[in-house]
Amino acid sequence: MLSRERPRPARIRERPGAWWLAVATVCFGAFMGQLDASIVTLTYRSLGSDFHTSPAAVEWVSLAYLITLVALLVPVGRLADAHGRKLFYLYGFVVFTAASAACGLAPSLAALVVFRVVQAAGAAMMQANSVALVATSAPRDRMRTALGVQAAAQALGLALGPTVGGALVSTLGWRWVFGINVPIGVVALVAGHYLLPRTRTRNRVPGFDWPGLALLALATTAGLLGVSAASGLRVPGWAVGALFAVAVAAGWGFAVRQGRAAAPLLDLALLRLRAVSAGLAGALFGYLVLFGPLVLVPVVLTAAGRSELTAGVVLTALPAGFALAATGADRVLPRGLPDRTRCLLGAGVCVAALGRLAAAGPAGLGTLTPALAVLGLGLGLFTPANNTLIMSAIPAGSSGTGGGLVNMARGLGTALGVALVTLALHLTSATGALVVLLAAGGAALAAAALGPRSGH
Repeated sequence: MLSRERPRPARIRERPGAWWLAVATVCFGAFMGQLDASIVTLTYRSLGSDFHTSPAAVEWVSLAYLITLVALLVPVGRLADAHGRKLFYLYGFVVFTAASAACGLAPSLAALVVFRVVQAAGAAMMQANSVALVATSAPRDRMRTALGVQAAAQALGLALGPTVGGALVSTLGWRWVFGINVPIGVVALVAGHYLLPRTRTRNRVPGFDWPGLALLALATTAGLLGVSAASGLRVPGWAVGALFAVAVAAGWGFAVRQGRAAAPLLDLALLRLRAVSAGLAGALFGYLVLFGPLVLVPVVLTAAGRSELTAGVVLTALPAGFALAATGADRVLPRGLPDRTRCLLGAGVCVAALGRLAAAGPAGLGTLTPALAVLGLGLGLFTPANNTLIMSAIPAGSSGTGGGLVNMARGLGTALGVALVTLALHLTSATGALVVLLAAGGAALAAAALGPRSGH
């Protein structure tokens, strides 16, 4: 019984708006994932003090989570396509919630890092299936709206993270930053059991590509460690070069392996579809632009004498604009406007906002706050349309794999947004970091331009 997906009750399944209940349930996971991504950074100072360790060691609380998540998203999506997306999603909540409780009780930094790895495995089971569950639950003509609501839930979690994290750390302590996931996870698990539909289309695979998984994990781990080390960690220069060499070699080996394996983790034929390859590139650069300011804005404002509370309030303009556009664009734009046009429009707005910041410099609140809001509006218009183009091009039987690819691109974009902005701040200045974000916005615009010229 625990290895099979249970159907929804008939009274729920037969409701006209049953698909909205499924989307709302998936939003629990979207909210928790982004809340956790932005809330943990508020614990660094307390962790270093409690465990008497250096900032470089504390960074592993985030780094271990991110590396595990990026490495597992695609293979977990592949397994979910074969064995059931609802099943993997619910078990993901179980693992994530239990690991969150363990993180809150961790007796040492090493134990906390280990529990974060387990927590990331649960998050991968949720995130690899979230886009697929939305795409297969919603009617095809409402997919973009549904994906926009999911994106808004992510933005809400991202926006509340700094505020909630700061309040918890200053009142109850850092352990409650992880403990807050437990009640949310229990509610989401019960809701998912009753409201999520069973997997309608499955894609059975004869085996699992463990060597491919090892190469993927090695490539992502070495690459992210290399970028992180170059951003100021105390690592010798030769070691940084070696990490990048290992990442390139493992990435090449993974691509070769996927072309030869009987049951590859990643169907390379999907990447040959222009909508998929261009869309994934756009997703990576879009999330790089979204998460980069999380590092940049607090550094700039605190260096100018502003408080951390002020930085958090100003930063809220970005995810607030994202949520507004993701949920309200259909009420303003013509309903028949193609998704590719929406992507181009959203990416163009992002480039304009970043260009304004880069030209003026992030000197004052008068420029920074409205520019961040406009940047969020552009990203909120771009992201749901871009995800819709990707998922519409992927066969239904591979939607879990496709969702894993989208979330892997998002995870890499998140990592690079933090790492490259940190690197730019370490090597140049805030203006240099803005140039990095402007280049990423231009790359997202180019990806949208190179996408298919038809389709909604």
